[in-house]
Amino acid sequence: MRNATDPAHHVFAEPAALRRAVRAGDFLGQTSGQCPGYLQGNLVILTAADSEAFLRFCLRNPKPCPVIGVGEPGDPTLPALGAGLDLRSDLPGYRVFRDGAPAERLTDIGALWRDDFVAFVLGCSFSFEHALIRAGIPVRHIEAGGNVPMFVTVLETEAAGPFGGPLVVTLRAFRPADAIRAITLSERYPAAHGAPVHIGDPAQIGITDLGRPDFGDPPVVEPGDMLVFWACGVTPQLAIRRAAPAIAVTHDPGHMLVTDLIAERPT
Repeated sequence: MRNATDPAHHVFAEPAALRRAVRAGDFLGQTSGQCPGYLQGNLVILTAADSEAFLRFCLRNPKPCPVIGVGEPGDPTLPALGAGLDLRSDLPGYRVFRDGAPAERLTDIGALWRDDFVAFVLGCSFSFEHALIRAGIPVRHIEAGGNVPMFVTVLETEAAGPFGGPLVVTLRAFRPADAIRAITLSERYPAAHGAPVHIGDPAQIGITDLGRPDFGDPPVVEPGDMLVFWACGVTPQLAIRRAAPAIAVTHDPGHMLVTDLIAERPT
């Protein structure tokens, strides 16, 4: 594992510059707020034997799993997503699963890479946050310097082969007028989960304690806020736990691949 001091308050403008810093071990933080306007991606790496069923899972569940890139077996590059991109080193954090169980966190997976690995990159809701900020809508976890809160729900995905399980969501709290604008703006980002999947009472989707997210940091919620929940690309990590492949690698929640793709769909 690389050693580094994270420049936690530095915001990179260009994805290539951020990826170089990540690869050098100079940035290991979460990526919310980084490279405004560019598409960020969740990562899932499986063996070729497991990849076909996982692709079917993504196609059946496009809200949490919007596919923006699929690699060739053994190839850690996805040139369509970024010049010089290397999936083995260009994310600030990785999670390794063995037989479906989280086994370790790494900042570089070069030593684990195999000739039969197939990489999937799935769009991330971090990608539309710049549009909210540009519209004057506060994104509180960015203002607080934290990670977005993520919760496991009682909503089930549609299974494909061994892959299935509950939907994970991200939560952002807004004043009601800002919530309406945020919902409308997020619809322009279908590759980043698009419109929310739930608005309002968290208990209706099985969330009983907002102060204890399953991933990320607790939300900043003010009196009178409207709670808005988007599908989350951590959902495949629970599908991996259920499928229990011998090995799988994902991003560490909040530590995304930042691509060269522009996030917003042309209007």
